[in-house]
Amino acid sequence: MKRLYVVLFVTIALALVVGLGISLHPGYVLIDYPHVFRYESGLWTTLAAVLALVLLGLLFVGLARLLLTSTGVVNPWSRRNRRRRLQAAIARGQVDLAEGRWASAQKHLKVAAENERYPLFYYLGAARAANEQGLHEESDSLLERALQRQPKAELAVALSHAQLQADRGDGAGALATLEVMHERYPGNTQVLRQLAGLCAQRNEWASVARLLPELRKHKVMAAEDIAALEQRAVGERLLLGDLDGQGSDEASLDRAWQQLSPGQRQEPALLLNYAERLRRLGASAKAEVVLRGALKRSFDSHLARLYGLVPGEEPGKSLAFAEGLLREHPQDPSLLLTLGRLCLQNRLWGKARDYFEASLRHQRNAEACAELARLLAQLGDTRRSNELFQEGLGLLDERLLALPLPGPVGV
Repeated sequence: MKRLYVVLFVTIALALVVGLGISLHPGYVLIDYPHVFRYESGLWTTLAAVLALVLLGLLFVGLARLLLTSTGVVNPWSRRNRRRRLQAAIARGQVDLAEGRWASAQKHLKVAAENERYPLFYYLGAARAANEQGLHEESDSLLERALQRQPKAELAVALSHAQLQADRGDGAGALATLEVMHERYPGNTQVLRQLAGLCAQRNEWASVARLLPELRKHKVMAAEDIAALEQRAVGERLLLGDLDGQGSDEASLDRAWQQLSPGQRQEPALLLNYAERLRRLGASAKAEVVLRGALKRSFDSHLARLYGLVPGEEPGKSLAFAEGLLREHPQDPSLLLTLGRLCLQNRLWGKARDYFEASLRHQRNAEACAELARLLAQLGDTRRSNELFQEGLGLLDERLLALPLPGPVGV
């Protein structure tokens, strides 16, 4: 309020001063340009006219701006409206892409890409939307257009292309794309990550093994993830007998096994693969020794199951060893199944039947059903044997029970 009073006081004072000046002397202004223009008036009148002209000029400028703005709003092709349509297309396309409305997303993102200065992400989104619709040629065309508009984004476009190729089932094409990028950008973490993942997906474990040093060097994944990938790669290659690429006989398998670190040779999954490979190569006695040593160190249900499939040189000792494990793991169905198989090797038919039935009491599985059914058939209990064979068939693949069967012949 005090400021308002001060302003009013100053305004009144100025008005009094101006009024007093006008009453004392009106002033005189003369502007003369010979034979062309002559202006003659009082000072205060001239100042008032100048002020009026300034106000009229400001009013004219304001009206012109208002007219131009309204024209931009009304005109659909004005820069302002074009920009608004572009922003709407960007917002709509991004939402459609996130929510899976592929056709709408492709349409709006393509519009956005064609009108933006840096259109890479809009082209990539449109290409993904086209790929999801099965429009593979259109998807590739959009990626090519993105590369033309932003040539320096070659790696980003190629990574997206590889992912889209993998999504559409073209694993070979995706692998070729990533290998080219790996040659051009050898230390790029995203290239390494996608390449390792694709090789693992395609079960190309030799390629995964070759990538492991680079994955560690560039810290592409967490250390534990790389270790898990390495374990899987080594295990799969070990099972195939191609760790050293020198054939698949027992000697090559042993050389491959010795290439592993001591810690890896104690991993249950790798031990299982190694013993399984020995069994397939006919070295069951050696596999039995490997499995017995592993089970002494640490019990594993999968190793215990395989132990029953590898006849040792002395079946009686194998049975005694497995029965010793049973005291600590009396309810393990895999160990009970193995004990039944070992009893068959030792011709202990009654004990074998008891162990198979005990295994089935703890877990219904196809292997135990088949083993017990085979034994009962030899013992003369054909009805129970047939029931177990049918049950084992159902457990092996429950989908078989839903498939239609032909009716009686001649019907």
